[in-house]
Amino acid sequence: MTWTQPTGAKLPSAAAHAGTEMGAVHLKVSDLERSVRYYTETIGLSVLNRYGGAARMTADGAYPLVVLEQVPNALVLPPGRNSGLYHFALLVPNRRDLGNVLKHLIRSQVRVGSADHDVSEALYLTDPDGIGIEIYRDRDRTEWKRMKSGEIYMSADPLDGAGLLREAEDGEWSGLPVGTRVGHVHLHVGDLRLAEAFYCGLLGFGTTLHYGSSALFAGAGGYHHHIGLNLWAGANAPPTPERATGLRYFTIVNPDPGHIERILEKLAVWSIEAETRGDGWYFRDPFGIGVRLTTCGIL
Repeated sequence: MTWTQPTGAKLPSAAAHAGTEMGAVHLKVSDLERSVRYYTETIGLSVLNRYGGAARMTADGAYPLVVLEQVPNALVLPPGRNSGLYHFALLVPNRRDLGNVLKHLIRSQVRVGSADHDVSEALYLTDPDGIGIEIYRDRDRTEWKRMKSGEIYMSADPLDGAGLLREAEDGEWSGLPVGTRVGHVHLHVGDLRLAEAFYCGLLGFGTTLHYGSSALFAGAGGYHHHIGLNLWAGANAPPTPERATGLRYFTIVNPDPGHIERILEKLAVWSIEAETRGDGWYFRDPFGIGVRLTTCGIL
């Protein structure tokens, strides 16, 4: 079902709590064992635990960052044709850590894309089911630039790969470091204005950059972005089918219970049903993308 913004609906004025951040992403895969190997050997996560047809992947042995769930008779669709996940992004603590990642990927002969976004440096990969992954490090906020409009300047310049490799440590790869977390998710949507109304107006993220008329970025607490939204799959791109590989849901960790209560009230105004579970509230955005809202990051 495609949702539209309710006519005359007043959206909450309160911004998301400054401590809002992203939690675990829950992915649907076609072959769990293959995906576990990829996320351990290539990405550098480890298995926290397994249950049923799912595996929870971690960097610190305590908190999950990625949940892999095998979907029976899964559809593997060509990327960039549906609303849904464009990529999820793992944020490493510093530049040396990113250099270690790049060194490992080169040694493993893994195909990798890259970019310097001015606020960050990023590597891009695609998992066996075509799911996009970014691994990145942030520059210090004092280095971020602002445009005359007040928006944060973000670019897509060539990455200084040689400089990153000079930062890398000697020795064997030991996986993603403790302190790695989900930094942001970037989504294909079918209507950018509706997406901004939902993620910024309703959920409270602040718009940080309009990237022409095809994408925008939004964050909490002054962060360059926790959410990326784009029209690159086309206006009115259909939702990703339920049994297709990709994103089941991503997690927003908002430590303000009062703000969550207001969000739930507004979801009802939008006629979006939120399912209450022991670990948070689950709902779908206007494009069928699954969202988990919680006050803590444990999954």
